[in-house]
Amino acid sequence: MIRLNDIVVKFGDFTALDHVSVHVKEGEFFTFLGPSGCGKTTTLRTLTGFIEPTQGTVMVKGADITHVPIEERNIGMVFQSYALFPTMTVYDNIAFGLKIKKMKRAERDQKVREIARKVDLSDEQLGKAVSQLSGGQQQRVAIARALVTDPSIICLDEPLSNLDAKLRIQLRNELKKMQADFGITTIYVTHDQEEALTLSDRIAVFNKGVIEQIGTPNEIYNHSDTEFVCNFIGDINRLADEVVDQLIRQGGALNRDDHNYIRLERIHVNAALQSGDVGLPGIVQKREYYGLYIKYYIDLGCQIIKVIERNDGANIYEAGESVTAVLNARDVMSYTASGNAGNSGSGR
Repeated sequence: MIRLNDIVVKFGDFTALDHVSVHVKEGEFFTFLGPSGCGKTTTLRTLTGFIEPTQGTVMVKGADITHVPIEERNIGMVFQSYALFPTMTVYDNIAFGLKIKKMKRAERDQKVREIARKVDLSDEQLGKAVSQLSGGQQQRVAIARALVTDPSIICLDEPLSNLDAKLRIQLRNELKKMQADFGITTIYVTHDQEEALTLSDRIAVFNKGVIEQIGTPNEIYNHSDTEFVCNFIGDINRLADEVVDQLIRQGGALNRDDHNYIRLERIHVNAALQSGDVGLPGIVQKREYYGLYIKYYIDLGCQIIKVIERNDGANIYEAGESVTAVLNARDVMSYTASGNAGNSGSGR
């Protein structure tokens, strides 16, 4: 569906994108993820035509659109700020692209009302000025405006970042449902790891103008290709040499010279030892109560290790309590000094 082939983008002497290649399948929800300034929005703007690459090609459905004008690319765009016309009604905002296409009024009216219903905007809301709507309602207007022209692709640039946390989660779920209902190929840009893992079919993780890894949420989280991805996605423990030594003595195929990491939920407190497990005595330094789960900080002597345990309402450990942290070498992700995956643990 979409192929970005060997894309290079330079602004003067600065290389914003360094030989980026991406293949997005038709109907896929594909996310560009990374910290600020990593190149994800530049890649999106290259696809949509706001930026022309210094090198490389942009292909959609087998056609080269690298030099095709923005308005001829048939790509819907939802901006971070929504870029709506605040003094115009919701109806006129949604209808704007259809007016540009000189669609007849009756057909235009039918399409506006159809798309409004699909994104849960009422007839009453269609008559309001955009400035009278809440942030979540404005986001729906921006999505409706992007979809009403029947684009083959929709691009969303950090569309939830201006909303409060509760609304962000609600609209995240609605976005995924809408995308599945429409079946439209979607490119989504975010710096929020949880958002990316929740929404995406596949994710491209960007860092300093290059793509570190492309994969499913499970691949990105549990089988991170590089040390950057491992650290950027979720919370994680880097294991002290003393802990690695104990895992090796228990038969773990780890290398002490590698950088070895383990996810918080892969460690268990006071669990029965299974094959290959190592039990490390420690003292609970503090705990954080989140309801569904509890996060413990356990002092092993050689390091403070973080552990997430599901809250069963019974086994809750207090600060100062002696416990055993149980972990296994098979759950360790290992990386060489260069940051690439080593030859052990689940980072293989």
